[in-house]
Amino acid sequence: MSRSNAVRSLPTPRRVQGTYYTLMLGNTVAASFIWGINTLFLLDAGLSNFEAFSANAFFTAGMLIFEIPTGVVADTVGRRASYLLGTITLATTTILYWMLWVWHSPFWAWAVVSVLLGLGFTFFSGAVDAWLVDALTATGYEGSLETVFGRAQIVGGIAMLSGSVLGGIVAQATNLGVPFLIRGGILLLMLVVAALLMHDLGFQPDHSERPLRATRTVLRASVTYGLGDPPVRWLMLTSPFTAGVGIYVFYALQPYLLELWGDEEAYTIAGLAAALLSGAAIVGGALAPRVRALVRRRTSVILLATGASAVVLIGLGFVQNFWLAVVLVALWGIASALDDPVHRAYLNDMIPSKQRATVLSFDSLMGSAGGVVFQPALGRAADVGGYGTSMIWSGVITAVAVPFVLLSRAQRSPADTARQVTGDADITAEPET
Repeated sequence: MSRSNAVRSLPTPRRVQGTYYTLMLGNTVAASFIWGINTLFLLDAGLSNFEAFSANAFFTAGMLIFEIPTGVVADTVGRRASYLLGTITLATTTILYWMLWVWHSPFWAWAVVSVLLGLGFTFFSGAVDAWLVDALTATGYEGSLETVFGRAQIVGGIAMLSGSVLGGIVAQATNLGVPFLIRGGILLLMLVVAALLMHDLGFQPDHSERPLRATRTVLRASVTYGLGDPPVRWLMLTSPFTAGVGIYVFYALQPYLLELWGDEEAYTIAGLAAALLSGAAIVGGALAPRVRALVRRRTSVILLATGASAVVLIGLGFVQNFWLAVVLVALWGIASALDDPVHRAYLNDMIPSKQRATVLSFDSLMGSAGGVVFQPALGRAADVGGYGTSMIWSGVITAVAVPFVLLSRAQRSPADTARQVTGDADITAEPET
């Protein structure tokens, strides 16, 4: 290979970001094809509200069970390998979900496949962000993580908007099962794309230990740098209340908006919930780095977003007007989207590279644990008192996260005031005053 060709083949921060945004685009389009109609799909299969949200709880239970083992895969085998395994698993379980719908299968079958669906997503959680941060560090990126995660949020929002609207239209024109088949096809396409574009940079997998021993070693280190590190621990403890409730709210908005609209078979309107949140993700992703530039601490942004989410959800529980509900859904989506890039940047800047994927998976695990507990409980609240009641309780539970953000803030971690991406424990921060 000539010197000029070698230079051209070297990865750059821009190329790394391009790969990351491509993966984000494909994954979100695939996932969002069913987001707008997933709850309706489960109810159409003969499940009650309690069973439908219990199926979702089994999905999050799968994430809870497999987060650490798959995080270890990413930290010991490689981030790319983890992503490819996740894509294969998700494509397979998506088709199985469609088959359960065709057969009107009993609840236990939905529970089993939902757990396996959760397994697929755990191969992604932690691995992709860890791959990105390590690759940016290795290629000399000097910008802020909020900027990258914010742009990713915009890309994801555009993908979600496209996928959720198209999924609703396809379901309206055909049936509720076709979007699941399309999702499976897109995932297979992404398998090929990732195999060609995604390569581990700035990270050397450790093959020196057997799988079980490696699991114990990485888990111990992850606990040390996760729950053992006070600012990380308190931030992680917000996830059961924010991410756990967010899973329920996202899926409950589909039948709730249909109820307010007055037509339970208007699947395009159901897709509007996902479309609204995708638009909010675009706005939140664009605002995140700008809001972060206006405030000194990342925890200030997280506090603002968490408090606003709680207030909006409580308000959503009281409204009876469809269009007012639409406005509140958009506000909740913007608040959640504003929080995500800053939360991820703050967390990444407190984690060493070697344990990054597993600790990030542990944070996702905490959110899944909240989903396992809160989804069936809120689904039962919807059965007994209506969706409005469940939204009020969702807001109350979200508010419980605020004290944990304050506790993380009180630790005065340098990452709270960091401005640039960091490689490991080095933090580029503003001085304390």
